[in-house]
Amino acid sequence: MLSLLALFIFPVLMAYAASSDLLTMRIANWLVLAVVVAWFLLAVMAGTSWSEIGISMAAAIIVLVFAFAFFAFGWIGGGDAKLVAATTLWVGFGLMLPYLIYAALLGGALTLLILAVRRYPLPASLARIRWIDRLHDTKSGVPYGITLAIAALLVYPETALFGHFAA
Repeated sequence: MLSLLALFIFPVLMAYAASSDLLTMRIANWLVLAVVVAWFLLAVMAGTSWSEIGISMAAAIIVLVFAFAFFAFGWIGGGDAKLVAATTLWVGFGLMLPYLIYAALLGGALTLLILAVRRYPLPASLARIRWIDRLHDTKSGVPYGITLAIAALLVYPETALFGHFAA
C-alpha cells in the first residue's frame, strides 16, 4: 500500500502544477517545496545512496541556474524555473537530458499553439471564463508548467524511485 502511494505522489504533484499553471499562470512556492520534500523522503525510504542524492541535487542546481537565467531574460516565469529544478531531482542526472528535451519540444509546441489561437478573436462565451481569457491575452505568458509536468511524467517510469516502488 505504501509503495502504491509513493508511486502516485509525483504524478499528483505534477498534475496539480500543470492545472495550477493553466488556470492561474502561477506555480506556488509551497508546491515546489512539496515536490522537493516528497523526493527527499522517498529517496531516503528507497535507500538511495547519499552520493546519488548529491548527484541529483547537483543536477537540480545546474538546471536552476540555467532556468533563472531564462527567467532573467523573460523567457519563462519564476515558478517554471523553480519547478523544472525541483522536477530534475526526481528524474536525476541520468534522465535530465531526455526530460529537458521533452520539456523544450512540448514547450515549443504549446507556445506555437497558443500563438496561433491568439491570432483569432475569442468568442464572447469563452471570454467570460477568466483563465481562458488570460490564456488568450497576447500580454500573457505561456503556462510552461503544463509541459514541464508532461515531460516529467514521460520519463518518470524510467526513474530509480519509480523502479524501486513499482517492484
